[in-house]
Amino acid sequence: MERVLACVLVVALAGSASGDLSPPEKSYKILMLLPVSSKSHNRVFQPLAEGLANRGHKVVMLTNIPVASKHPNISEVNHGLSYFEDAKRNMFEVRKNENFDGLKKTILSFAKNLYKVQAVMELYKRRKEFDLIVVNYKFNEMVYPFVHEVPFITIATPGIDPHQSAILGNILSPSYVPEIMFVPRSFPMSAYDRFKSILWLLVSGFTWRHWDVVPLIQKEISTQFPNLPPLLEIERNQSLTLMNTHFSIATVVPLLPSQVQVGAMHCRHGKPLAQDLESWLAGAGTAGVIYFSLGSVTRGESMPPNYRQTFLEAFRRLPQRILWKYEGQLEGAPDNVKISSWLPQQDILAHHNVKVFISHGGLLSLQESIFHATPLLVLPIFGDQPRNGKFVENSEIGHLLVWEELTADRIVAALTDIVCNPKFKENVNRVSASLRDQPTTPQEQAVYWTEYVIRHRGALQLRSPATQLSWVEFLMLDIVCYLLLASLMLILVIHRMMWTGSSVLFGDRAKKKTD
Repeated sequence: MERVLACVLVVALAGSASGDLSPPEKSYKILMLLPVSSKSHNRVFQPLAEGLANRGHKVVMLTNIPVASKHPNISEVNHGLSYFEDAKRNMFEVRKNENFDGLKKTILSFAKNLYKVQAVMELYKRRKEFDLIVVNYKFNEMVYPFVHEVPFITIATPGIDPHQSAILGNILSPSYVPEIMFVPRSFPMSAYDRFKSILWLLVSGFTWRHWDVVPLIQKEISTQFPNLPPLLEIERNQSLTLMNTHFSIATVVPLLPSQVQVGAMHCRHGKPLAQDLESWLAGAGTAGVIYFSLGSVTRGESMPPNYRQTFLEAFRRLPQRILWKYEGQLEGAPDNVKISSWLPQQDILAHHNVKVFISHGGLLSLQESIFHATPLLVLPIFGDQPRNGKFVENSEIGHLLVWEELTADRIVAALTDIVCNPKFKENVNRVSASLRDQPTTPQEQAVYWTEYVIRHRGALQLRSPATQLSWVEFLMLDIVCYLLLASLMLILVIHRMMWTGSSVLFGDRAKKKTD
């Protein structure tokens, strides 16, 4: 009897730990490939890996960044290639020359050297031992040899990406879904912005996939795997993508069954802070605290001195306390500023006395701020951050500033408006409530659909027939050509008949007159 009760208790605890998901059929082996990734990309994969591991599955992660999880079911293979280290990059320098030449060189170096790493090659030889492979979609085309003839899904870390959506057979109109790097001046887009949007989409897609990057990756991979189909052909065989977005915090778009939104999957409820930090935040009184962080990639010490001094000047004029995630020494900081090289961001954003989050506008920071209902002041640096900053401004959950136009007066004015004007807190509360109002957690969604693809052996039923069509067939350009050709032939026939008829008619009259 005691054994029966113990078993019931174990099952109950397992069910509560995994939400409403039914127990898995068996323990699966899952390989996650994210050899080219930043810390933020890893943080999108981490909750899925832990969710699967909690259900008894064995997860192996190929990465360039040490895995934070200590879960016994998660193991790591670190390839050791140091081409993509966050600490080596000054994002303010990247911002000045955002032409992606450096990124292209990095990716090509990975394509050339990744399979020369013994641990990677051993993992490649074992790839068919895994029930499923999960790929970081962005910048990781060189891992497609792993997924040839193997069921795989992708994670779209940037959220909505029109290029990837097209791969799955869902063409999103650039009239309202701009490419990630293009930021329209307003929504709905003007005719000029819609023209720029389609131009940007076509040029960026062609440049990356068919001219400047993927063909060079293909050349390197073909040298090492000569019998492999083209990488872009392998890419079309993905069963499903987990999208790091949610309709509450992005443009609403039509989605296929193979596109599952799991945005804010990494977000969690706040935990108690260390006593000294809790006392400092609470000690700010009714004026509150402003939290300042530029993310996991941009280091505080890399900020140009003129910007740093501008912030310090602004902070001296504010009644709030400033908690600043800053790596390095900060000279001349006023008494209301506290710095630390690392801070528990979600626990801070969940604190009732934090009034504003000064952020670079990274997607994960945006999701965390909305999840914890904290208004933002966004200063985008690179990548998709300007788009995220524009969302903050358009949604009136904060303000957007530009580095080149930064002054102490503008910082003070923006922060004061956010703190004093109740609309920002009301709006972020509304968006946060929508983001949280889901039948299951995003993590449970991701785990369910990952297991679904395994249970259904690749889940071919999820794939759109459009993935098998060429652009000519999808846009029905061949049919258009046939119709144009038929119309032209009809016009020629009608013209010939009219010419013949007029010749007979007028020819007979001319003959009678001659007679």
